[in-house]
Amino acid sequence: MTSSVKAAASGLRFIVNLIDPVFRGQYHGHQKHDDDLNHMLERSKRAGVVSMIITGGSLRESKQALALAKRHNFYATVGCHPTRSTEFEKDPSGYLQALDDLVGANLSGPGRVVAIGECGLDYDRTHFASRAIQQKHLHSQLALAKKYHLPLFLHSRAAHNDLIRILREEGLGDDGGRAVGARGGVVHSFTGSFEDADDYIKMGFYISINGCSLKTEDNLTALKSIDLRRIMFETDAPWCSMTSTHASRKHIDSLPTDLRSLFLPPAMRKEAFVPGRPVKGRNEPSAIGAVAWVAHKVKEEISFDELVDQGWRNTIKLFGLKELVGEQSGVSALATS
Repeated sequence: MTSSVKAAASGLRFIVNLIDPVFRGQYHGHQKHDDDLNHMLERSKRAGVVSMIITGGSLRESKQALALAKRHNFYATVGCHPTRSTEFEKDPSGYLQALDDLVGANLSGPGRVVAIGECGLDYDRTHFASRAIQQKHLHSQLALAKKYHLPLFLHSRAAHNDLIRILREEGLGDDGGRAVGARGGVVHSFTGSFEDADDYIKMGFYISINGCSLKTEDNLTALKSIDLRRIMFETDAPWCSMTSTHASRKHIDSLPTDLRSLFLPPAMRKEAFVPGRPVKGRNEPSAIGAVAWVAHKVKEEISFDELVDQGWRNTIKLFGLKELVGEQSGVSALATS
């Protein structure tokens, strides 16, 4: 086993949408193959994943995320994705109070809440929720982050200027908002420019990279300049796979065979499902190692082991995972709905 494999297999971490039904074999409401969640978790362990943070994208999903996190001794986030923010509208104070109660009841022990989110702004999909509704209920969730002193798990699509403005309005424009009780956070699935990333970093936030962050040469250029002390990695499983058309492909092709077998094992079409094998087109947490490998190749002066270790330490620091401090270092990762 090479030193890179040892480092990669020692302790990867993920934020992942394990509640998505595709991990149960269901696609668009139809059962296409057997439930293979446990097989997927085993593949993740072989790739070095020691724990996961399961993302809540609505009140209902946050409850599911907490239940699954408790079952597997993982962690969870609680919040409402901007494209779901119309769910607040029927009873805004009641919906917020339900999120508040969920956080307050799950701040310690196995399966605890470690972040508020996924929340933010998405102006690419305003047909689900208008800009005004998204902004209103982002303010509400920032209040929860300040109340419970938890980091944010942030979503931003075509909305950088408004997100920056709202964070500043709520007192999170400096040092992650610690002066007002907040604890910073991470902007997930980052696809912006280096200037955008620099704005967040100067405010005390982290930047998370996944397959969607590596599609174009411009994406890779932005990644190259992101401060190592503020970088994290994610899969956005089951979404955001790295494909043959992405700029990342040339770096994926350089993956050593032993690492490829861990991070990107051969997959089967769902129609030809084989228990224990990944499903083609469905991203899995084990692929986080491949995301980190691409970042290592882009940041040429940084070794894979060093990048993996720094990502691990960034994750533990942001989410307050003190119980994992004794674990060997590994890749930091995030994935959402």
